[in-house]
Amino acid sequence: MFSSFFSAADPKAQNFHPAVTSKTPAGELFSKLEPKDTEWTCAGGFVTETQTWYNFLEDGTLIWCQIIHSAVGVFNPATKETTWKSINVTNFVTPPPGKDKRSSKADQFTVTHGVGSGEFAEQYTINANLENDLQLALTISRPSSAEGFKVGRGESFFGPDVSKPEGYVVHRFWPRTKCAGHIIKSGQAIEANGVGMFVHAIQGMRPNLVAARWNFANFQSKDEQVSAIQMEFTTIGAYGREGAGSGGVSVNVGGVVVGGKLIAVTGETAWTGETLAADAPVQSRAVHLGRVSDPETGYKQPSQIVYTWQAPGIGDAAPVKAEIKSDVGTPDAPKGLVQKVDVLGEIPAALKMVISYAAGTKPYIYQWLNPSTLSVTGPESLVPGGSKTISGTLYNEATFISESD
Repeated sequence: MFSSFFSAADPKAQNFHPAVTSKTPAGELFSKLEPKDTEWTCAGGFVTETQTWYNFLEDGTLIWCQIIHSAVGVFNPATKETTWKSINVTNFVTPPPGKDKRSSKADQFTVTHGVGSGEFAEQYTINANLENDLQLALTISRPSSAEGFKVGRGESFFGPDVSKPEGYVVHRFWPRTKCAGHIIKSGQAIEANGVGMFVHAIQGMRPNLVAARWNFANFQSKDEQVSAIQMEFTTIGAYGREGAGSGGVSVNVGGVVVGGKLIAVTGETAWTGETLAADAPVQSRAVHLGRVSDPETGYKQPSQIVYTWQAPGIGDAAPVKAEIKSDVGTPDAPKGLVQKVDVLGEIPAALKMVISYAAGTKPYIYQWLNPSTLSVTGPESLVPGGSKTISGTLYNEATFISESD
């Protein structure tokens, strides 16, 4: 970061280079994952690297497992019961003996990547003993037809020189997975069978410098084999097309699965001061509507979020379009609110001091879980009948780190 203060480079030079822009050919949006893409890099400094598995179980429970080093969350909307377990692991190792860096282990868990069987191309086996009241034994598998992907080249780079970036952000996805196994919570066994997604994410600089805001959507339909996922971040003011002060650039990436097959990958960048075209052939958007001030967090939370995916189909270049309108309520009358996560309360003390001092605010993550409906249209070869309306479950997040507008 400090290099930018002393550089002779033009202060108005572009210092943010997104993974995808309007100039990215539609045929280059979908980039198939290679084995190295989901390997742990374990870089030093303030790099944040995560692997997260989200799963909707048959009884309606949402379970997500995340290694930052380790955080596990369980929420059941029927009982409104939330179990959140975040621990500092010890003796983290990657790769463990006999495996590559897609696998990892610590005293508290093992995550083993391996080849799948039958219709599944690959899988993770997760075993964790998170203190006495929570144990996990899960196998999470990716169907061969739902290919893992990144969007474009994958990385969005920060800094004027792409060859020597100040930082970067990248997300790599398995858009649809099957989960099988069990959870033991406070001595009670829970069958953990369901569907979900997996994401490997890297923020290659301090979190408060990467983004001011984030949006995330994870829609899954159990019976229809339909998924729609989306991740968006908005840069802080320091990074944009014209250097410091031109920030607020939003980069959005996503994918749609129909009939168990990945049919479209979307990616779009909204530059500061530009209005996205309503008729753009490629769209990847999360729009906040009905924003209401939340006295608890100090941010304006949306009461509705509209998610849009549009791009030429994979294997059939005719347009594919999907949309979700999610009603999440207001601070006084929330709908499907899992929790508001006080980010500074969940991260290590040293990093907490850096973020709090630099950002000057209190980051929050809004998390919602609701029944939802996805509308999707496309060619007959990808969307039988040309259009479908699918009922499913949506887990979505809106994160505010340093700015609300």
